[in-house]
Amino acid sequence: MAIRVPGESAKTGDQNVSTTLRSRCVRTLAAGALSAALLTAGAVGTVASAATPKPSPSASKTAASITVKASSTSVKAGDKVTFTGRTKGLPIGTKLVLQHKKGNKWTTLQASTVVKQGSSYSLDAKLNDKGKQDLRIKYDEVVSPTVSVTVK
Repeated sequence: MAIRVPGESAKTGDQNVSTTLRSRCVRTLAAGALSAALLTAGAVGTVASAATPKPSPSASKTAASITVKASSTSVKAGDKVTFTGRTKGLPIGTKLVLQHKKGNKWTTLQASTVVKQGSSYSLDAKLNDKGKQDLRIKYDEVVSPTVSVTVK
């Protein structure tokens, strides 16, 4: 004779084991599916945020820079002045030009050079206009600080 526990059905022992196994399998599958869904949603969010392009500072023109130094701050008219410096964010071979300020306007002079290995440049120019010359090196929208050379 079988002993019945209150609240238990009158099923046989084999049926109870079968029901218990089935409910455990269903719960395990449900938990696994939920875990997979959460992991997939998290991975998709990560991929979506990784796929969003972020501007690279080195690729933008605002991150590029040019330094300049004049070999002399005072020369005689017709003498050569060498402008040297380094660039940042500009590829090797980029053409740089020398500009001077006339009134409120910057004018490009005939002197130019290219960025060399190591991101450096050197440019020679003869200055003929007497007086204080404000000069700078330029590439596209990227300009160096102004240097002044007095031509006597």
